[in-house]
Amino acid sequence: MAVPPNTDAAFLREVDEELRRDQLTGAWQRYGRIAIIAIISALVAFGGYLLWRSHQQSEAGEKAEALQKVYDGIAAKDAAAAKPLPDLAKASEPGYRALAQFTQADLLLQKNDLPGAAKLFAAIAADTGVGQPFRDLALIRQTSAEFDTLKPDVVVSRLRDLAKPNNAWFGSAGELVAMAYLRMNKPDLAGPLFAQIARNEDVPGSIRQRAVQMTGALGVDAVDQGEDKKAK
Repeated sequence: MAVPPNTDAAFLREVDEELRRDQLTGAWQRYGRIAIIAIISALVAFGGYLLWRSHQQSEAGEKAEALQKVYDGIAAKDAAAAKPLPDLAKASEPGYRALAQFTQADLLLQKNDLPGAAKLFAAIAADTGVGQPFRDLALIRQTSAEFDTLKPDVVVSRLRDLAKPNNAWFGSAGELVAMAYLRMNKPDLAGPLFAQIARNEDVPGSIRQRAVQMTGALGVDAVDQGEDKKAK
């Protein structure tokens, strides 16, 4: 006698499969559109970012070319070469903004407009978007332009932290601070600082030469006595 098939098990499997299909269909109906919108939004955002980056790079390239034309024109003594500088000095890119302002200030120095140059250097020094080394340089150049009108203690307080051997601008800052000490009638502080500058091989040669001359005038030995003894 034949055994009848187990129709209950087959029926239950069909019901289970149908239920799963219904669940998947319901889930897609509920969340499918949200998923599509999320994916499209992500793609649009990524595409927008790529366009923004491309635009930024294109603008940066244009500003670099504009600055180069300015420098070429200045070198060729073209009176109209500096016309783009005011716009470049407002650039959103901090580097190009600072370079344009430095150039403007240098041109004002050539015209002996010290207050105008100092104002531009001060703007760079206060620009938090610009790298710290360039801000420090701007502060030194501002102080140099204002040196004759500043009280010596202001010079010292402004540049004291930069007038240290481990600072990239030690030579320039140290020279100004030492000169301020002399104006304060403190040769005991100026002389050793000039000697440090004279001995520092990282300082530009022209500044070291002036420091050697100043140490000689102040009766200070610019040679490191410790190193001199080792050499003997």
